[in-house]
Amino acid sequence: MIRGTRPRRRGRPGQSAPDGSSVRLPGRWEHRDVSANGIRLHVAECGRPGAPLVVLLHGFPEFWWTWREQLPALADAGFRAVAVDLRGYGDSDKPPRGYDLWTLAGDVAGLVRALGESSARIVGHGWGGMIGWTVTALHPRLVSALVVLARSASTPTVPRTVSSGRWSQSPPGRVSVPRLVRSKDIHRSR
Repeated sequence: MIRGTRPRRRGRPGQSAPDGSSVRLPGRWEHRDVSANGIRLHVAECGRPGAPLVVLLHGFPEFWWTWREQLPALADAGFRAVAVDLRGYGDSDKPPRGYDLWTLAGDVAGLVRALGESSARIVGHGWGGMIGWTVTALHPRLVSALVVLARSASTPTVPRTVSSGRWSQSPPGRVSVPRLVRSKDIHRSR
């Protein structure tokens, strides 16, 4: 700490930060912390090691709990499903900066590597879908498939490698994430 400065407080003045364990809810998954891109990310993981990795990215203002029904369903379908609390959410670190798409994509890319995998299927909902697009654009070799739910793909910044067909958008109505992740309609990068 620099002499003469006070430590930075989280939360509103007069309030303490909530206990992060409040989001570590029980279920068929296991909770753990993973170091990626210089921060600590909380993940809920379900499925056997060595199975194809599916990384689930929540939207705003959600946390990993958004994927509580898909985690066991993906594991039962033969995948290793990992739902992450993105930077600033749930029980992950909440640094004062780094909430731009470039840095958030680096967090996800670092997570895939920290989990010991060379690539993953990325599923993003809302804001998590936008992060998924950015991961695919900046780290295309790490993304074997991209599924985006409730997020438009029509942005002028989508690079040619992404818009040429390595992605899938959700159809309207109820969506089966395990079916979408296995779907032959999702174009793969290899």
